[in-house]
Amino acid sequence: MWADVALIVSAYLLGSVPHLSALAKLRRIELGGDFHISLWESAGRFVGVVGILGEFAKGVIPVLVARSLGFSLPITALAGLAAVSGQMWPIFSRFDGEKGNSVGLAMAAALMPKPTLIALIPIVVAVILRVVPRLLRAGQSRSRRSVVGGAPSRVLPLGMATGFFILPIASWWRGESLVITLSGSALFILIMVRRLTAGLKNDLKAGADIKSILIRRFLYDRATAKWR
Repeated sequence: MWADVALIVSAYLLGSVPHLSALAKLRRIELGGDFHISLWESAGRFVGVVGILGEFAKGVIPVLVARSLGFSLPITALAGLAAVSGQMWPIFSRFDGEKGNSVGLAMAAALMPKPTLIALIPIVVAVILRVVPRLLRAGQSRSRRSVVGGAPSRVLPLGMATGFFILPIASWWRGESLVITLSGSALFILIMVRRLTAGLKNDLKAGADIKSILIRRFLYDRATAKWR
């Protein structure tokens, strides 16, 4: 029992490690808005890729360690979910962290690889629809910066939401165990709860209708309609 608790707590603490902020401090830059884009634009591609790989590692390591040490499937799944929770509500950053998409996808890929491949379909389509127009504009303007960053989009967060929603359905359809399917459902709930609540107070202070705010947050990960 104590080994189970130690694994889950360790996974949460690993998810809580503020590696993006640490990378920013090493390069003496300030992060704002989306940390991934901010790090990419301010510190360069290499540091940006290192930051993303760090998030993938947070989701994969707890699952692989749990399996290699012979922990049960429910405990392995809980460790993966704990790592995702740590990324979203980190103890080292006053429980206010990132959205958890990258960590969540990595955790899902390690825990349920085949359902994750199905769930990636709408995400990949969204990435293509997001990136291709920017690549074309970048080619015309001969600018690399326009590919990453810029105005937020509807298509990518909608693709992410769809992918996480499909994950437990794909698990059930493929005949995965109940634990795996429930883990996919729990992951979707965690991602959506963070999406709905991150920075919600600031949106409510703006005086907008709360119903509209929550709908836009759920679908597009933002309360404002001023994006592409």
